[in-house]
Amino acid sequence: LQRALTVNSFTINYDAVNEEGTFSQGDTVTGQVILSLSKETKAQRLFVKAKGDANVHWTRKHGERTHTYSAHRRYFKLKEFLIPEGTEGNVPNFLSGFPETVLPEGTHVYKFSFRIPSENMPSSFRGSHGKIVYKLEAKLSRSWRMDSTAEKELNFVSKSFSNFNALLSPQVGSTEKKMGMFSKGQVHMDATVNKTAYAPGSRISFSIVINNASSRDMTPKFSLVRSVQFRAQGDTKNKEYTVEKVTDKVVKPHTQHEVMCEMKIPTDEMPSIENCEIISVTHQLKAYLDISFAFDPEIIFPVVISHPTLVFGANNTWPVGPYPVAAFGGPANSDFLPPAMAVGPYPAPPSSGPYGYPGAYRYPTLQDKPPLYNSLFPDG
Repeated sequence: LQRALTVNSFTINYDAVNEEGTFSQGDTVTGQVILSLSKETKAQRLFVKAKGDANVHWTRKHGERTHTYSAHRRYFKLKEFLIPEGTEGNVPNFLSGFPETVLPEGTHVYKFSFRIPSENMPSSFRGSHGKIVYKLEAKLSRSWRMDSTAEKELNFVSKSFSNFNALLSPQVGSTEKKMGMFSKGQVHMDATVNKTAYAPGSRISFSIVINNASSRDMTPKFSLVRSVQFRAQGDTKNKEYTVEKVTDKVVKPHTQHEVMCEMKIPTDEMPSIENCEIISVTHQLKAYLDISFAFDPEIIFPVVISHPTLVFGANNTWPVGPYPVAAFGGPANSDFLPPAMAVGPYPAPPSSGPYGYPGAYRYPTLQDKPPLYNSLFPDG
């Protein structure tokens, strides 16, 4: 009990660089490790780490056997010693053989500083079968005692998008359906979406023109869908969620109807992730006609959800790192590894009709006129 009371508290915190409390590529993370001691103690080492990792894990039944699928990707790991080993003032411990630093009773504050590498790294994420976590971790080691640890997660927002300005151009799509044996005629639908990239809390503006030259009633409906895919060892786990829905009034037979409306993206909606080898998060806007006892014609537009500063015109040019770690509070070292090549093959996410698109779609280039959807995404 007496040993446990030696360390009253051991915490780590960081200084925010913006109002949202987020970090991105190239940002410098500064903070403090605070150690409160009830009496004098001896420490072998005290260090702080900053790291980013992606992990996935799930199991499947194969007959009577259960197979485990897992994968890990490390984006960076930076380490800084706040009480270095073997420096002046250390005294040897004759039992353990490790040098120790005498720490007097009271509160000790150690400052640190890391610079996040300017690499292509995905945003923070937590899901049912995996997570992408960036965090700070401090550890105090003393002889004959359990290590004391403190952690603090960083909310990382990726700004790694190729030709992001092209995602601010409008999208156009169309579809046509001939009615079946129980009804006559056909229906044609044209749809326009104001852009591809949005921020959480913003609104998607879209319009459709429906030419119902059939004998059936139909209801225009719109939905924002999030698809999450986890990948490991050649297997995949897929989850799909309907984020938001909008329903318009019924379109009567042999009429033309135009719909102009907006859909608000929830403020807490997670960002799209297309730059992680083992986890992807994609969004789609589906515009479709609900026809009873018939296949619903639909148009699917890709949607990219990202940080507001990027969507609303921030500078999108990012240099390539990595940068050295600032030596603030002691010697530092890094075992940063560049992202590994993809290990596969993995099954591609299923397309959704003639206007579906694969999970990793191509980014368009800027054009003078609103481009046709099929010209932007030829793989669809």
